[in-house]
Parts: sequence; C-alpha cells; structure tokens
Amino acid sequence: MAGSLDGIRIIDLTTVVLGPWATQMLGDMGADVIKIETPSGDTTRHTGPRKTPTMGPLFLSANRNKRSVVLDLTSPEDRQALFKIVETADVLVHNFRPKVMEKLKLDYSEFRDRFPNLIYCATYGFRKDGPKANDPAYDDIIQAASGLADLQTITSDQPRYVPTVMADKTTAFNVVSAILAALFARERGAGGQEIEVPMFESLVDFVMVEHLFGAVFDPPIDQMGYARLLNTMRKPYATKDGYLAVLPYTDDNWRAMFKIAGREDLQADPRFSNLASRVQHSEEIYGFLEEIVATRSSDEWVTLLRQANIPVQPVLTKEALLEDEQLKASDFWKFKDHPTEGRIRMTDPPIRFSGTPSTIRRLPPLLGEHTEEILREVGFEREGSEEPTHS
Repeated sequence: MAGSLDGIRIIDLTTVVLGPWATQMLGDMGADVIKIETPSGDTTRHTGPRKTPTMGPLFLSANRNKRSVVLDLTSPEDRQALFKIVETADVLVHNFRPKVMEKLKLDYSEFRDRFPNLIYCATYGFRKDGPKANDPAYDDIIQAASGLADLQTITSDQPRYVPTVMADKTTAFNVVSAILAALFARERGAGGQEIEVPMFESLVDFVMVEHLFGAVFDPPIDQMGYARLLNTMRKPYATKDGYLAVLPYTDDNWRAMFKIAGREDLQADPRFSNLASRVQHSEEIYGFLEEIVATRSSDEWVTLLRQANIPVQPVLTKEALLEDEQLKASDFWKFKDHPTEGRIRMTDPPIRFSGTPSTIRRLPPLLGEHTEEILREVGFEREGSEEPTHS
C-alpha cells in the first residue's frame, strides 16, 4: 500500500538535524524527498565514526527515504537546475537564515509568482521580524535562549543543556505538522504559501505550556513555574539495587502507595489528601516517596506497583534500549543492508497507519548519488555531469 504522502515531492535544502529529521518523517510517510546538498555535503556526513568518509551515523539516522543531488547554489547553472527541480515539487524546505536566502535570491519572493502552488517552508533560529532574525542558532543556543537551560538549575549547580538536541527535534515536529496543514489547505483551494517555523519561538511555546503558570493572567496572580516539576525531589528513585521511575498520580494511586509502604499515617496527612495539596507540597511528598522506594529491590517494586496499577518503569540506559522487550515485541529496530555501509540499524517509523503505512523504501543516499537521475527526470541538461560520490 502507498504511504499517506505518496505523490508528494519535497525539495530538502536543510542540514544537520532539524530539517533532515523533519523531511525524513515526511519521506517515511511516502513523500519523494530530494535532498539538495553542497559539494561537501550535509555536515552530519562528516560527524562520528564512519566506514565511508561521507556517511556518518548522524546522517544515516536522519536521511533515509531521500535521494541526494549535489548543487552549488552560488552557481547560476546550478541555481537554474534547482528551479527546474522545483517545477516538479509540492514543498521546498530550507534552514538558512533570511539574509542568506535573500543573498542567494532564493527567498520566497523568488518562487511565489512562478510557483503559486508551492509550499515554501523556512525553519531557522528566530522569527524574521525580530531583532535576532539573523543571529546564528544551533540547539545549544536555543536551549539557552528559551529558558530550557535555566530550568536545569533545579537539579544542577548551574544552567545546563538537556543532553539531546531538544530544540532541533521539537522544532522538527512543528515543521512536519505545518507542512501537512499547508498541504491540506492547498487541497481545499488555498494554493501555496510561505511557512516560517522558528526554533526560538517553538521552544518558548514548548517550555511555557506548564511554566507560564501564574503569568497566564495579566497582571500575574502567582509566580511562574509548575511547582510539581520545579522540585529537586522529582527524579528516579534509588531502590536496593537500581533506579525506578515511580509516579503515583491520582488519589487512588497515592492511597495504594501508602498502604503498600505501610505508611497509612501519610494518607491521613492533609498535605497529601488531594492533587492540589500534593502539588503545593511536592518536595515533601516526593521526599517521602524517595525514602519508601529505597526499602525494596527494583523487581519487588515493579511487581507490587503494577499489581496496584501505579505507574512504574525501570530507568533504562541507551544501551539497554537495544534489547528492550517492548521495542523487540513491536519490531521497532530495523536492520538493513546498505550497499556501502553494510548492515545498519534504524528505528521504525513510530506512527502507524492502518491504510497508508509508513515504510523505509530508500536507504540513506551517498553524496550526490541521484544528481544525474533527478536532472534527467526534470529534463535539465548540464555539462560535466559527475558520477555518484562514493568517498
């Protein structure tokens, strides 16, 4: 069966993680994604352990279901080739700063009249009508600017970054949902349009869902920050032999937890009698929870808490995820034989469609592997065509 986006062509001018991961998700859904790269390629091609110099693990993890075309967008001929490819496309995505695209003469104004049905998606650091519009932006920069790094002071001695590219990947989801919405609007007659998906505003929106709190009201009626989360005792708890995430949440959960622990005295404490009072006294109740969990082994707690329907999960390392029983049972890890990289591991597209399944149809491409193929498809001829890059 064809994927949900079968028949949709996406031109991907993005690099690193944000854009490539977003377009990979769209490719998984069936879109034909053409990745336009510079002669040196996406920077992630050169990051991490490699068998082939231009096939790094970050690139392999975010660029399946794509074809690679090498173009030098400062070259008039290659710029012309790009426009010829765009003639066949539904969506163009880039992550250059506004001033860069203006300098290259590839901003939306260059496409709007020529391709009225094109969805043009720009994703970069900051909205272009603000003073930071052309500031360079990477994940660390946005974590700092959005308040996310400062939140880590709750459990650390200073602001720290979350050890994953949170800003890139959160914004990538916004890119996917925005493009899908624009495609739907086009189907209803709205035509093409420009989409702006900024990292900074995306992450501020993400952080402030719960932490705007008292400042939801103007003027504020309480401090900012959701107290249950801004709590040094909110953490995985040590058992006799490991660590567990234990989260009694409802009133019934807590009553059952106190009973299992033999601490019915806490059940009668007005500080812990309902959700509102527990949130107000988060530090105290989580402190008691830490003491309680330390009294048994991880296996004992998992058995007892699951019987009582209290949320619990062991803390898994990244290495343990490779052997996790849930991921094995759901066939999450996919193994493919790449023509140059050998056997490689991939994640399964996590979203399942019963009628239009997401699939892995193409393995991550070599740099420029499909340049001549695509140019022939769109009817563009140029001199000095090169063979696919294998180095």
